[in-house]
Amino acid sequence: MKPYRTLLFIALVLAFLCAISYLYPKEGLTVGTLNLHFPTLTKILNPQRQLDVEAYLAEQDSLAAVMKTKQDSLNHYRHQVDSSDTRFWFPNNDDRFFDDLFAQLEHTQHTGRVIRIVHYGDSQIEMDRMTNRLRAYMQGLFGGGGPGLVPFATLIPSLSVSTYATGDLVRQSPFGDTLVVRAGGNYGPMVQDFRVAGSASSTITAGTHRSCDDRLRQFSHFTMIFNNRPGPLSVHFRDRRGSYSNDQLCEEEGVHAMSWQLDTATTSVTLSVSGTADIYGIMVDDGPGVAVDNIPMRGCSGHQFTQINSDQLAAAYAQMDVGLIILQFGGNSVPYLRGKQSIDAYCANMGRQIDRLHQCCPGAKILFIGPSDMSTRENGELQTYPALPLVVESLQQMANAHGAAFWSIYHAMGGYNSMAAWVDQGLGGPDYIHFSQRGVDIMGDRLSKAFDNMYHIYKMRKEVEDVQ
Repeated sequence: MKPYRTLLFIALVLAFLCAISYLYPKEGLTVGTLNLHFPTLTKILNPQRQLDVEAYLAEQDSLAAVMKTKQDSLNHYRHQVDSSDTRFWFPNNDDRFFDDLFAQLEHTQHTGRVIRIVHYGDSQIEMDRMTNRLRAYMQGLFGGGGPGLVPFATLIPSLSVSTYATGDLVRQSPFGDTLVVRAGGNYGPMVQDFRVAGSASSTITAGTHRSCDDRLRQFSHFTMIFNNRPGPLSVHFRDRRGSYSNDQLCEEEGVHAMSWQLDTATTSVTLSVSGTADIYGIMVDDGPGVAVDNIPMRGCSGHQFTQINSDQLAAAYAQMDVGLIILQFGGNSVPYLRGKQSIDAYCANMGRQIDRLHQCCPGAKILFIGPSDMSTRENGELQTYPALPLVVESLQQMANAHGAAFWSIYHAMGGYNSMAAWVDQGLGGPDYIHFSQRGVDIMGDRLSKAFDNMYHIYKMRKEVEDVQ
């Protein structure tokens, strides 16, 4: 048979089959007990592809390999972090402790929030030391700017911001000796306030020190938190250039907040107040992101939070959107803790402080930072305070038992007798207790690195879960 006849025959057969497929009833034909079906034209022209088992299994094996690689990387990195001297200790060893905080911080640019990290501590963090390095890391990662919460009047200078106040002011606080009046717990989130009885003003100016991160050199958003006493409180706000001014009035008693938002960031503002109120502090920020507040409490053991009126503290925290509270204490108590009984009593009291903060700010995570190595003379030689290692261990157990994470400066600087080495290398102070500026910068960077490690674990874990 000639080729064209073969081709014609095949074409006629295909046409005949297509015609049958088109005309054949979809429900089929019944012949006796049989029901006959013929493929539809759609199935003939668009046949359903059969599963390629080998390709499918290969694809699944590939996905499993990727997941295994990521999971192995996560497990390896987690092991490395847990073995580090800069590790965190978490309640129930839960390394997801900061996950919610990281997730919220990642979305601040979309939500417009300013999430606060409130860093309380003793003299180790005065002048914004250590806090400034953590702030630079956090704001570099998640955005935001400004020095954070500052007092109406500054008694101790800061490298990051200058606050100069005049007028009828009296400082109220459960700690310190200068202009202190014990006020029955009315201290607010800075563990101090300034009572205005008449008129007063506060001028806030951005820091210009060379150590200041660029994000500290301007600010655009301001919120004054205060407890209004009987009678109206009026506040006049103006920026340095005089291009923005605003007057606000509060006539209700209780804890309130007044806010001002500038279209263009500035380097200095002045708040002039008239009335009778207890001013808790002023949040000085720039843009959405994270704010890191430095609240030094010289000479304190960290036991002052239960001395604050809990209702007023909770009302103030409610104005602040706090995501994390850091407590850095213990150094002032170490010289006086000489046995397990006294250490247990100190830790039990610190546990009550953490419980109070959980009560007043339930949405915030809490991190406790233990004391650094400290040297004293034993038999004529400089050595670590005998009780210090047990203090650090006991504080870690206490913090975790009360739902707080723990980070150890003592371990991060090298442990037993490390302060002497830090002093010899210009990183510690001559009192063998405090750090030099270079030393505290290193310690702030090590704390930031600890957070960075946990953020990497958080992101790696999300990648593994996405593959799954």
